Amino acid sequence: MSRAFLVVMDSVGCGGAPDADRFFNGDVPDTGANTLLHIARACAEGRAEDGRSGPLRMPVLAGLGLNAALRTACGESAPGLDAEPQGRFGAATEVSPGKDTPSGHWELAGVPVPWDWYYFPDTQPAFPPPLVQAVCTMAGVGGTLGNCHASGTKIIADLGAEHMRTGWPICYTSADSVFQIACHEETFGEARLQKLCADLAPILHKMKVGRVISRPFVGTPEEGFTRTTNRHDYAIEPPEPTLCDWVQAAGRRVQGVGKIGDIFSMRGIDEVRKGRDAVLMDHLFDFVVEAPDGSLTFANFVEFDSLYGHRRNVSGYAAALEWFDASMGRLLPRLREGDLLLLTADHGNDPTWSGTDHTRERVPVLCYGVGTGPLGNVAFVDVAASVAAHLGVPAQGPGRSFL
Repeated sequence: MSRAFLVVMDSVGCGGAPDADRFFNGDVPDTGANTLLHIARACAEGRAEDGRSGPLRMPVLAGLGLNAALRTACGESAPGLDAEPQGRFGAATEVSPGKDTPSGHWELAGVPVPWDWYYFPDTQPAFPPPLVQAVCTMAGVGGTLGNCHASGTKIIADLGAEHMRTGWPICYTSADSVFQIACHEETFGEARLQKLCADLAPILHKMKVGRVISRPFVGTPEEGFTRTTNRHDYAIEPPEPTLCDWVQAAGRRVQGVGKIGDIFSMRGIDEVRKGRDAVLMDHLFDFVVEAPDGSLTFANFVEFDSLYGHRRNVSGYAAALEWFDASMGRLLPRLREGDLLLLTADHGNDPTWSGTDHTRERVPVLCYGVGTGPLGNVAFVDVAASVAAHLGVPAQGPGRSFL
């Protein structure tokens, strides 16, 4: 019985979104944003030399059709990625009214978002007084810190010492529909932080804020602060059954790697393995060996986005792409006959672009194990329909299989 591995390269967009002019970084529209193309050009021009050097090297994904997928999305080619495609390749277009992680993943899993997310204004304070009071009451504290849009690493550097002194949670948001709380794992307590976020989540979900995110950190004012891997996303549940539910309802097993359990509120998922991306790759390799016949393994590799895209670090992003490509070179030969590996992304995050937000882009779709040839421009929901068709599972969403 066939297996499927759906792997999301978080934020590796390839330009060409037809509605990019409706999405913004500050007051700059996303028209022309292209994560993959602009990184490849920067590498070819010697503008991505920090920790790596030369043209972008992705021979494995290029061999599956990555450059052909880029041309499908935006009509342009990336330097250094030319190869004769040996897989199925295309580009996918999103229709949900957001360029965020839940929107992208839900739609890839067959369920477009049917509502507009709520975004906190980029003002200070950013949060309404009743919400701040709810945080104080639930945490048993006299106030909060932050109450603004901020970079997660910068705000703990700025306010970590005051947080340790007062015990007040650091609350902040971003251009995404999120409410984030950072607290020290030892002085505030990691379990206490998780309970606070879980208790707050229903209030935020009623507002159509997509996620409450715990951001535990460790360290001292003297030595600095570092976020830990104990982050947890308390997300709104998808409004309809997703690909994960379809597969599970058919009596098959669903394994998640990375943020997948958080994104889908563990609905339709039997097991999740977490960690940093290098650890997640080990988990993915393990599932290639362990996953039972007929199963779905759904993985998200987030550090393209979280460590490099938002921080506009072109060299770091390029190095991460090259690491991922080399890892895929070791993984592909381990797949069984009949397996499908589908590589895609959930949105863009062009590190050469204005601002620090995601960018509205089409995403590549690369398939290994199901022949060769072009897929053309497809819909995000077609990914779910195609995976379901490969597994022989009834699809319930609006997508159509391209396999």
